[in-house]
Amino acid sequence: MIDRYVAFTSDPTGGNPAGVVLDATGLDDSRMLGIAAELGFSETAFITGRDGDRLRLRFFSPLAEVAFCGHATVATAVALGPGEHLFVTNAGEVPVTVDTTGSATLTSVPTRVEPLPEADLTALLGTLRWSAGDLDPALPPRVAYSGNLHPILAAASRARLADLDYDVPGLTALMTERGWTTIQLVFRAGEHSFDVRDPFPIGGVYEDPATGSAAAALGGYLRELGLVGDDATLELRQGDDLGRPSQITVRLVPGEAGVRVSGHAVKM
Repeated sequence: MIDRYVAFTSDPTGGNPAGVVLDATGLDDSRMLGIAAELGFSETAFITGRDGDRLRLRFFSPLAEVAFCGHATVATAVALGPGEHLFVTNAGEVPVTVDTTGSATLTSVPTRVEPLPEADLTALLGTLRWSAGDLDPALPPRVAYSGNLHPILAAASRARLADLDYDVPGLTALMTERGWTTIQLVFRAGEHSFDVRDPFPIGGVYEDPATGSAAAALGGYLRELGLVGDDATLELRQGDDLGRPSQITVRLVPGEAGVRVSGHAVKM
């Protein structure tokens, strides 16, 4: 049985759609990929096994398997119901807590932040059709990891973020070569609030309406660069430019190597 949820929203017309298969024990990789392609959502989640309280969770985009997907994790956890859930993903163990309102909080695997080499930055700006002058100098380009690799670029204006018109074949090739999953494009709207967009052409989707993995990566990036406190709570808006508004809460907890990402999910 395939369930359909939207994550990071309480409105079925917003958020990021995800397929959820709570029992995929009889499905092989080709069938899971086929289901994801048939649904056409950015990701579909499959529970492929159980070991005690640990649930094996895998994610497929319409084109390939993805190591970790935040919005589909939230959707799966909410589909399972309130309580504590422990998922074993290709990126590592991800615990999730679901409350009675349909809100889930996942804790990512430990984050890390790496330099974005100048040549890669030049290539990335070229495929996005951005210039160096479009960037916010207060938020330097980096690559952040939270189960997947996400380059992070900060726009100097909301208008720049709103005007997304990238070279799809060029960006797809660059992301494939570098092992990047989405590109986290951000605009700092306030001290702890950000508008974000995430191109995802390697998954067969022009843009993700809500990206939990990239949200965790952004939290790790801001913490690593000292751009927020190590106990900050961040509010991210995504999907507005697509007509699918999404709200993601990111929380940094002192002493935790991962990043907490929270949001609602509802059945479509």
